[in-house]
Amino acid sequence: MRRRGFLGVAAGAGALALAGCEAPPPVIEGGFTGIDVARGHAMRDATLKSQAPATVKRTRVVIAGGGVAGLAAARALRLAGIDDFALLELEDTAGGNARGGVVGGIACPLGAHYLPTPGDDAHEVQDLLEELGLRRRVAGRWTYDERHLCHSPQERLFFRGEWQDGLLPVHDVGAGTQAQYRRFAQRIDALQHAAHFAIPTLRFAVTPELLALDALPFAGWLDREGFDDAHLRWYLDYCCRDDYGAGIAQVSAWAGIHYFASRHGFHAPGDASGSVNDTNPDRDGVLTWPEGNGWLTKQLAAPLGERLHTGQVVTRIAEGRAGVEVDAWDAASKSMVRWQAECCIVALPVFIAARVVENPPSLLASAAAHVRYAPWLVANVRLRGPLADRVGAAPSWDNVIYGTRGLGYVDARHQTLDPTPRGTVLSWYRPLGPSGYDTGDGRQLLLERPWTAWRDELLAELSVPHPDLPALATRVEITRYGHAMSIPRPGLLAQIGAHGDRVAAGRLSFAHADWSGYSIFEEAFTRGHIAGASLA
Repeated sequence: MRRRGFLGVAAGAGALALAGCEAPPPVIEGGFTGIDVARGHAMRDATLKSQAPATVKRTRVVIAGGGVAGLAAARALRLAGIDDFALLELEDTAGGNARGGVVGGIACPLGAHYLPTPGDDAHEVQDLLEELGLRRRVAGRWTYDERHLCHSPQERLFFRGEWQDGLLPVHDVGAGTQAQYRRFAQRIDALQHAAHFAIPTLRFAVTPELLALDALPFAGWLDREGFDDAHLRWYLDYCCRDDYGAGIAQVSAWAGIHYFASRHGFHAPGDASGSVNDTNPDRDGVLTWPEGNGWLTKQLAAPLGERLHTGQVVTRIAEGRAGVEVDAWDAASKSMVRWQAECCIVALPVFIAARVVENPPSLLASAAAHVRYAPWLVANVRLRGPLADRVGAAPSWDNVIYGTRGLGYVDARHQTLDPTPRGTVLSWYRPLGPSGYDTGDGRQLLLERPWTAWRDELLAELSVPHPDLPALATRVEITRYGHAMSIPRPGLLAQIGAHGDRVAAGRLSFAHADWSGYSIFEEAFTRGHIAGASLA
């Protein structure tokens, strides 16, 4: 999911006051949407769990969880000719953290909003993109449908009062900063040659060298290597908060390096030599849609028909000698349904799986004890008209403001072929995991803070480059994720990195990005696909 110190209350209030000095700002409607928090907490209700099933249903395979991993498992079963299965999803639509929505008639993401063009280690994802017509071979090489690749300009940063191209601070940063940029690029290049950093993670060997990086906080490794430049460290912290929901002091050095070494490397401004991946012309390619990765999950869910059961709160998964029982509370009928199956693919976050699986196997109990989560918030703000812009780089798909708590915004209309300036939806991303910006209980803050407080924080932050935004905003819809993504903390790779391709115990197969230690589409999809294909 992509979306950066501290914006003081006085500064935010000043920006809002300036924006509305001529007339009172219009009323901005909105609220929380997208996630049924009460339904998610219902699985902890002892009274609910004790209900006897009102209905018993039978199927060959039950998939518990309809996020990317569960949808990938369902696709793998279909490809193997297995149609007798049921997928149980908590929310009213499948997709997990990769769902989309509509605000004021404009499609927008409710979570993850892009997919980098996958490398050869992610061949399951490559196959999906080929199936969906997004990737095909032309004149001996793979090409991507340009309509789905992110249109230019792709990224810009509001830094020192103006917009600049790219997200690495470069405007008047000084020779010392530039030198550290070049040295960090060289260090990443050397590490790419020394070890195999792969996405998905199950495609590399957990070597002593990687475990040594895993044992250190990324900030500690940067200290040891002499990377102390404030602008470089801000950018690296942004990257970690972007992919992992937590800052450089909380994630491992392996995770911080993996962010760059597993994909496109790190490129210092003006350095044409780049990294080992420069021979790949599509190394910076990003697939995106107005509704974000919700476009992909819609394609995965569409063929399932009646096999997809939404509004299902899984409360119990029990393995017996003859099969598996899965109890789920149906939100529509307000009754308990018991599913009897030969086996179950548990495509749930490990902390939930450990609660609902009776007598959880040691591998699940160990993973649940070590994985910690970053809360996350996505706010979609509808604008009645186009924003006035500051000097510098042109409006882009991803727009980041230096030194702020949020991770900037994406413009839902960026992919349109209509260049006419008009109203749009901006999707603002706000991680709440531990970092230099947030050190308290982010999940509690997420649950207790009213939506208007998040609205005001968004308006204050985005008013720095866009003072006219409060007057143009008509509605703000906020989606909350209490356990959005697992944080690859120091030592986590050592704990969960040795399970191999398939994570299974008896009649239960486990499939979720948590088993990779961090949350991205490629990890979830690959693990779901493997779990489904293994039952063929």
